[in-house]
Amino acid sequence: MAVPGGTSLTIMETVPQRVRARATRHAMSVATYSKNRVGVFQPQTYGELWQTVTEVGAGLLSMGIGRGEHVGMISDNRREWLVLDLALLAIGAVDVPRGNDATVDEIACILNHADCAVTIAENRTQADKILQRIRDLPNLRRIVLIDDDKGFRKPARKAGIDVISLQEVRDRGLDASLEQPERFLEELEAGNADDIATILYTSGTTGEPKGVMLTHRSYIFQMDRIRNILFLDTRDIFLSVLPIWHSFERAVEYIVLNCNAAIAYSKPIGQVMLEDMATIRPTWMISVPRIWEGMHTAVFRSARKEKPLKQLLFHTLVGIGQFYAVLTNMLLGRLPQFRRRSRPLDIALAVVPLIVLLPFKLLGDQLVFKRLKRRLGGRFVAGVSGGGALPANVDNFFQAAGIKLLEGYGLTETGPILAVRLQRAPVPGTVGPLLPDIQFRILGEDGRVLPRDKKGVLWVKSEQIMRGYYKRPEETAAVLHQGWLNTGDLAVQTYNGELRILGRVKDTIVLLGGENIEPGPIEEKLTQSEYIDQAMVVGQDQKFLGALLSPNLEMLEVFAGIYGIEDYNPGDLMEHPEFIAQIRREIDGLINAKNGFKPYEHIYRFGLLSKPFEPGRELTGTMKIRRNVVYDLYKRDIERLFR
Repeated sequence: MAVPGGTSLTIMETVPQRVRARATRHAMSVATYSKNRVGVFQPQTYGELWQTVTEVGAGLLSMGIGRGEHVGMISDNRREWLVLDLALLAIGAVDVPRGNDATVDEIACILNHADCAVTIAENRTQADKILQRIRDLPNLRRIVLIDDDKGFRKPARKAGIDVISLQEVRDRGLDASLEQPERFLEELEAGNADDIATILYTSGTTGEPKGVMLTHRSYIFQMDRIRNILFLDTRDIFLSVLPIWHSFERAVEYIVLNCNAAIAYSKPIGQVMLEDMATIRPTWMISVPRIWEGMHTAVFRSARKEKPLKQLLFHTLVGIGQFYAVLTNMLLGRLPQFRRRSRPLDIALAVVPLIVLLPFKLLGDQLVFKRLKRRLGGRFVAGVSGGGALPANVDNFFQAAGIKLLEGYGLTETGPILAVRLQRAPVPGTVGPLLPDIQFRILGEDGRVLPRDKKGVLWVKSEQIMRGYYKRPEETAAVLHQGWLNTGDLAVQTYNGELRILGRVKDTIVLLGGENIEPGPIEEKLTQSEYIDQAMVVGQDQKFLGALLSPNLEMLEVFAGIYGIEDYNPGDLMEHPEFIAQIRREIDGLINAKNGFKPYEHIYRFGLLSKPFEPGRELTGTMKIRRNVVYDLYKRDIERLFR
């Protein structure tokens, strides 16, 4: 199958070439807003942005960074990240980015595997992480510090590492431009769409994350096709809260620059984000489901503080708003059609109730939703949610509020945007149609292409798909076949061409906050406990992780002896408060930062199974967990973990 709406183009531009063209045409338009040291947003025009990129790029060239060289970047969101990214890509280098939340082991693993001789660090804290494992980084010779710290230079020199500040790089670039004014421009124009732009390492706790190689063509493909889905211009301001190194945020920032809109850098911290919204008055925000859910929760938490009568009015008006949104979608033909719907019947059923409910809807807008819109800055056009499934109750609430929320879908391996709801005709409950020029298939277990309305595994083929996993040909071959990528996601297509993503076939768990978690290492660690024989971690599209655990029967007997319990029933013992407390202590003692796990990998809730997983049922012949089977068999047990 192919998605209509466009013709595949062979575009030979690179990302910085495209940004330079936009900066030349709109030099005086604002490109970024970033806070100064006292917390006041300072604008930067496209002309200023590109001038800085030129100076930094020339400075990087003077340091000997050449075409195709891999350069690490350990930094969070800030204007300088964008400058460095564009400068590196302009001279043909390949950046290898990661955020400040990366552990020492992760940084060492990534920089070593990617063969980085130069790494950019946001500050001394990140640079110190690099030095801690410098023996594991034989290729590293230089660190560039965004925030200079001259006290770091002495320990770095002892470790054989040269340190230079970003300002010094820029100063070098100014000098180099005087001596060789055409060099940077020559490198910029030598770039090709098929050049590797970045290597993005997927999250993992095994110490062996995979490096996704994305070309400039991948980003240009998305930049050109999203223009007919999201309608942006120089008046728009995007609030940036997701990690900038993340595939989703990065692609969106390129899209924003391509439309000569502006980016305002904030943080995904409720109070900070809301204050920045009031100040900058953004028109768009890209985020993960957790942030939208946080807004939803805050509104309902505030309502619970009111008197009972006001609470009743609140819930009534919200309910009416949600029903009104459903009727509106019915009238406009925007309900997902997994089965054929009758348009005349939908219109007939929707018109009268809409007229009756209109006064109550307007009342709800004034009493309930007006304040929320004001807190978003008063100019908000739409938000885009990605990185995980958007909860239906959150989606419904924002529809009731009249705040457009567009759910998107993609993978790091696709750069990542594959689909997003259409701004002018969003269909709730779906991620919209795939971008134009993306071929796709939904395959059944037998490998046959399934018709619309049938669930199967989504495969895609387009110019945006990764070149492969860096230095991992076998793992690349496992997901890429003749240009077709196995997304590992279960999907179903509506009769109008939208997609609904139903879950993941592959093991990776994606939380509401967008965190990608490999359950295998956590499960392996849990079973190191003498109390736990088997473990399966769950939490797809949830706020936190849970686990189904099969206790060791011998330890149950030991527990019974300790507490003097005779003629015990294992099921009853599993409900004993002291046994539950013991399992809790076991989990907390194993899954913690000391053992290399991140806070979001903590197991917040668990369920104890009365009998172990069995081969041929929950387990394969090689004793691997059949996750889809477990999800089906223990659906109610899993749901209870997240209530």
